[in-house]
Amino acid sequence: MLRTICDHARKHPGLIPQFFFICLGMGGATMYLIRLARGPHVTWNKTSNPEPWNQLSPTYQYKFVAVNTDYKTLKKEGPDF
Repeated sequence: MLRTICDHARKHPGLIPQFFFICLGMGGATMYLIRLARGPHVTWNKTSNPEPWNQLSPTYQYKFVAVNTDYKTLKKEGPDF
């Protein structure tokens, strides 16, 4: 398949930017899925830690971008389980 892509790129040089941006998009999507799978709210082993989100501190910034929230001044509002 890689050989076919290289042959098409040699015959039609205008396809090279398209191949580049397709690979860039696929790589970005893969990295984002890996980031989502490793998040604090995802559990892969339910026997050792069934609720990992209960162990997060209230100052943990779990969002990628926090526009109006200052996580350093937050206090825990709920009980400990």
